Amino acid sequence: MLFVVSPIVLASYYLWTQAADQYASRVAFSVRTEEQTSAIELLGGITELSGSSSSDTDILFAYLSSQELVSQVDQKIGLREVWSRVSIEQDPIFAFDPAGTIEDLQDHWERKISIIYDSSTGLIELEVLAFDPQDALRVAQAILAECTAMINGLSRIAQEDSIRFTREELANSVERLKVSRRALTQFRNRTQIVDPSIDTQNQMGLLVTLQQQLAEALIDHDLLQDTTRENDPRITQAKRRIEVIEERISSERGNLGLGVDGESGDAFANLVGEYEGLIVDREFAEAAYVAALAAHDSALAEVRKQSRYLAAHVKPTLAQRAEFPKRELTLALIALFSFFTWSILSLVYYSVRDRS
Repeated sequence: MLFVVSPIVLASYYLWTQAADQYASRVAFSVRTEEQTSAIELLGGITELSGSSSSDTDILFAYLSSQELVSQVDQKIGLREVWSRVSIEQDPIFAFDPAGTIEDLQDHWERKISIIYDSSTGLIELEVLAFDPQDALRVAQAILAECTAMINGLSRIAQEDSIRFTREELANSVERLKVSRRALTQFRNRTQIVDPSIDTQNQMGLLVTLQQQLAEALIDHDLLQDTTRENDPRITQAKRRIEVIEERISSERGNLGLGVDGESGDAFANLVGEYEGLIVDREFAEAAYVAALAAHDSALAEVRKQSRYLAAHVKPTLAQRAEFPKRELTLALIALFSFFTWSILSLVYYSVRDRS
């Protein structure tokens, strides 16, 4: 009578006379991530700029039981009023005391919000209880809206990080390109040469021509020595012509950096080497700029599309009849628990009595 009948009678009385009807609103959703490839990625072979190291659904599951969500939903629709429509004096078990703290409200949240999470499929199902069907619907809708805002916030933070990184890289590449082009312009202003390689080719052509003229002058000198006297003025003139051509060849070879004394000065070889170094710097800066610009455009394309979003495959439902508290099931569980408690205590009692 004490351990079985009394609990059943008391539970029956409370469930059918004091416990208020509760209505359930159900909603189910999951986090979806669309893997779309932009035209820039197809053309440039750029990979994804960002990713998530942890499951967004796991984050959302933890968020559903957080005090932050409870506080936001309470501010939005007034959870204290919703769950205290039935006074705590009438239903002290299922009703909420509006004077309770946020911690009390979070504890009551866990009793009114049933969360089912399937980690294999990433689906989350919620069952929201309230004393009025419209209240249950509003709470479910508020939870869905807050979860959507949280997922959008995570996506926006990741996108802003990727954009900030690519923007900094683009600014650095632009500055590098400006420096390289400025150095090339200063070189051309200092040397008054647009392209030293072209001038070098011209100088080489002139040197070849002078060498040909030197060979012809030497032949003419040898012919004069064979056909005239030693003191002939033409021989002196031929020697002078040979000396002038040799001096010109020596000068041109010095300008090209081919002199035997190793003097550098403004030799064309040094100018060409400096010019080629500046060209390599400029080409590298241009390639880096193109890559940074493509990465920045791809990041902007990622921002313009919503790659991560909350998909509700079951919208919040509006109940037409009260399903809770499940009086018959609750009474059956209480009766079963009471009977098992009485049985265990009886076995312990008789076991101790038989041993004594």
